[in-house]
Amino acid sequence: MKIPHPHPELSRPHLARRVVAEFVGTGLLVTVVVGSGIAAQQLSAGDVGLQLLENSIATALGLAVLILMLGPVSGAHFNPVVSIADWLIGRRGHGLPGRDLGPYLLAQIGGGIAGTLLAGVMFDTAPAFSTTDRASGGHLVGEVVATAGLVLLIFALARTGKSGVTAAAVGAYIGAAYWFTSSTSFANPAVTIARTFTDTFAGIAPASIAPFILAQLAGAALGLGLLLVLDPAAARTTGDVVIPVEAH
Repeated sequence: MKIPHPHPELSRPHLARRVVAEFVGTGLLVTVVVGSGIAAQQLSAGDVGLQLLENSIATALGLAVLILMLGPVSGAHFNPVVSIADWLIGRRGHGLPGRDLGPYLLAQIGGGIAGTLLAGVMFDTAPAFSTTDRASGGHLVGEVVATAGLVLLIFALARTGKSGVTAAAVGAYIGAAYWFTSSTSFANPAVTIARTFTDTFAGIAPASIAPFILAQLAGAALGLGLLLVLDPAAARTTGDVVIPVEAH
């Protein structure tokens, strides 16, 4: 299925290719998060600060690499709030078409769960629901802040024509947000759901899922709102924020 594009010589990659990229990318992202968390626990037992440092560095670097690797195919959303925000902009003629939103979200959630299971297999850790309750008031505020900043960053870079530095900037932001937010910056509903299936360093209790996702959606709305306040023309000119086009 070809997706219409303003320039006839250009089109987006086929939806099936983009969905596979979102599944693989989100899966590998969660594998990096969960796997590095398990490794950190094993290598630095008893030092939570060092464990978080190891986990955050691996996540920042891994995310940047995955964006570079799969961005040319799907745009490297790897995150339902990014896809939803892109779709909202798409309602004005730009961004992710509504018919593609469902497949993106399913691929991200399914890929994330697969990534958790893969990390468990590699580290010989059986799947188990996490017992780590994270849904305190401070954690939820942290998720609003982390997600708002992430959405604002991605769309602001696209709006200003600096999307070429998105991989490094997003990786750096998430790495930093591990430390400046109380929640350690999940900022991603698919990752949140996936991390309930591991009772390790990166886990989150199932009871914390709904509050976290609500906070992430609120943060995404805040990030888009700030974008439009700072640059009212963004909704008309951002265009294919993280959906690439390819020449034929």
